Amino acid sequence: MAHISGTDRSQMLLLPERVEDYVGVNNPVRFVDAFVDGLDLEAVGFGRVQAEATGRPGYHPADLLKLYIYGYLNRVRSSRRLEVECGRNMEVIWLLRHLKPDFKTIADFRRDNRAAFKQVFREFVVLCRKLDLFGRELLAVDGTRIKAVNAKDRNFTKTGLTKAIKEADDRLDAYLKQMDESDSTDTTSHSGSAGSDGLGDVADKIAKLKAKQDRHKSLLKQMHETGESQISLNDPDSRYQSGKVKAGVSYNAQIAVDCKHKLIVEQDVCTQVGDLGLLAKTAEPARALLEVETIDVVADRGYFKIEDIEACEAANIIPHVPKPQRGPAVREGFFAKDAFRYDAEADHYICPDDQRLSPLYKSKSRDNIKIDYCNRAACRACDLRPRCTKTFRRVSRLENEAVLDRMAERLVARPELMDDRRNSVEHPFGTIKQWMNQGAFLMRRLENVRAEFSLTTLAYNIRRALTLVGVTGLMAALQV
Repeated sequence: MAHISGTDRSQMLLLPERVEDYVGVNNPVRFVDAFVDGLDLEAVGFGRVQAEATGRPGYHPADLLKLYIYGYLNRVRSSRRLEVECGRNMEVIWLLRHLKPDFKTIADFRRDNRAAFKQVFREFVVLCRKLDLFGRELLAVDGTRIKAVNAKDRNFTKTGLTKAIKEADDRLDAYLKQMDESDSTDTTSHSGSAGSDGLGDVADKIAKLKAKQDRHKSLLKQMHETGESQISLNDPDSRYQSGKVKAGVSYNAQIAVDCKHKLIVEQDVCTQVGDLGLLAKTAEPARALLEVETIDVVADRGYFKIEDIEACEAANIIPHVPKPQRGPAVREGFFAKDAFRYDAEADHYICPDDQRLSPLYKSKSRDNIKIDYCNRAACRACDLRPRCTKTFRRVSRLENEAVLDRMAERLVARPELMDDRRNSVEHPFGTIKQWMNQGAFLMRRLENVRAEFSLTTLAYNIRRALTLVGVTGLMAALQV
């Protein structure tokens, strides 16, 4: 019995196959086509929607947007690789109707319309809201570091530059001392010759070291003039950021995820090192997009900042952020602040030895009024003093700290929220970095990177929605 054989490549067909036959009814590419066709691209922010009256005709923004969405859905982000797909991928050939833009046209489109991609992301969020894919009760906020186009040795900090300049001074001193010793030896040599063997190499090393030191001094001067704490040479907007596993020159990507189906509601990229102060900034646009009056939001300890917690409550967002154990007492192994109970009516703290600490000192912490509670006499006679303090214990409280007390009570009442946070917000990051293979940005500068991340999160949401309701469900929602 013979094997199944294909059609002879040289065989002429009387009725050639249609490209339409290669794209099934439930192929996601059909939704990409219909979704983009339903957008008001001019209102979204894309340029050249209306063709110019003169000059060479250009590609319609809709076709290039379809190409990018398809590429990010299928882990093809490079403009050069997208150019190749236009000539060999039947789904892309169907989507673009045989159009074959070159890589520069594709790359320029993403750069020139970088601000519009976030609005396209939000348009899909609105579509998911129509499909009731959001629980609209609980948001989980988190951030991750995504590698920038900048190596670690092309990033400098004030501390690192100061240390490098000091080390260069020490090495220069050592080289100069070596040359002085060599000159002294040559002077007393019996041959009376110049004896410059090896000194040429030392001179070259000194010249290179001085040139490098001058560059470092110039960078340090630039940082002092601009007030920046870091400087990156390849991508000036990127920053060196440390992580739990490894550190690198990265951007800080933030997302707010609805916990019902792990769909991303809001996203942004910033250059800030750390997550402090980003909770309200991320959660408030998400609440507005979901069109709810109030919503709960949960985040990890990295977001614990009283000003941010206050801003959330003012914006009808109910925050749930666990308090980190930090401060000099914790570092030295003494009782943490949680061991002291606050009596709001009497305005005093009760220490672990049941002694009363009264308000005594007042100062300022950032823009907040800080009050220190203490009891010197009780500390002097306390048996727990070795476990509490070296001299006498102060417990600090901010004037507006009641907002933190309310949040602590909420967390005690709903301890499961931290597990919900982990299960919800870690899923998109894992999918983006592992399955979608997008652990690094391709472009430089913050605005370009934001365009990339908008396309990445849009592709994640589309893939997630396809799993939940399929192509049929998404196509039906477009008709409403």
